[in-house]
Amino acid sequence: MSADQLRDTVLDFFEHIEKYYGCTTEITEGLMTESSQLDPDNTTWNLAEFQLIRAAYRTTGNRFMLEGPGVYYEIAAEKIMDFKQPGRHKFEFIEQYGFDVFRITRIHFQSKY
Repeated sequence: MSADQLRDTVLDFFEHIEKYYGCTTEITEGLMTESSQLDPDNTTWNLAEFQLIRAAYRTTGNRFMLEGPGVYYEIAAEKIMDFKQPGRHKFEFIEQYGFDVFRITRIHFQSKY
């Protein structure tokens, strides 16, 4: 996927995210040091579950944000190197924070549809 296609796909996701407002949202975040393969045993994982109440773009810092009761999560727009939809209501971002430091964010909306 080219950089322009990646940008357009990510923007389309966030432009239509309001359909998930009120849905139980699960975010699984992994920190890793290799992009070539995701090894669950060598990745540090975090999990959050909340009702999505708001999503927006924070222009200062160029961040996409997702918010729910007691949860605030951001994804750095300029660090996104991959975005895909591996299933219905499931999305995955990969950000690169350094030469070999990556964060994978998996979002699963428990959609009512």
